[in-house]
Amino acid sequence: MMAAGTALGLALWLLLPPVGVGGAGPPPIQDGEFTFLLPAGRKQCFYQSAPANASLETEYQVIGGAGLDVDFSLESPQGVLLVSESRKADGVHTVEPTEAGDYKLCFDNSFSTISEKLVFFELIFDSLQDEEEVEGWAEAVEPEEILEVKMEDIKESIETMRIRLERSIQVLTLLRAFEARDRNLQEGNLERVNFWSAVNVAVLLLVAMLQVCTLKRFFQDKRPVPM
Repeated sequence: MMAAGTALGLALWLLLPPVGVGGAGPPPIQDGEFTFLLPAGRKQCFYQSAPANASLETEYQVIGGAGLDVDFSLESPQGVLLVSESRKADGVHTVEPTEAGDYKLCFDNSFSTISEKLVFFELIFDSLQDEEEVEGWAEAVEPEEILEVKMEDIKESIETMRIRLERSIQVLTLLRAFEARDRNLQEGNLERVNFWSAVNVAVLLLVAMLQVCTLKRFFQDKRPVPM
């Protein structure tokens, strides 16, 4: 009976928010990804809030456009330039520990006067706040010796599974970005091959018609001029 009551209390703790805590603090910052079109000769910046003493990983890729390159910069909430890259196709940067505030990410395509760029970037947070939330639900149950399975083992298994699932999602997202970039390259190459193939066919037809006309002139019957 005691084990059943403990299990019921654990289920209620997982499903219901603690009294006086719900809505009191700021919502946890979620990982995010974004794909946008950067026009030629333009610069576009994004702002991302970050908590203090966390880890922020930024990854970007140019998946479309001539040259597949862009200028990238990352500034801290205090305005300090952390990263500055020129005409790169991709990049991965980690800020650890972070400062509380808004980080500024800028993508610059001002060096290109014709070609627009399709840019993908992803933000990954690793905050200590998540570990504190995982440990909070275990405090509502009775000591470990009453339960058949140790709570520490359950916590470690859940945390390991969560980390692996998040990493799997990140890897799949990057693979989709690589696939999109390769597809754009192949489609661009296909268009160029089709265009020049059509030009070659047109030139061949024109040359064949000129040759036929020339041969006809050579073999025309030249009638003698009557006296």
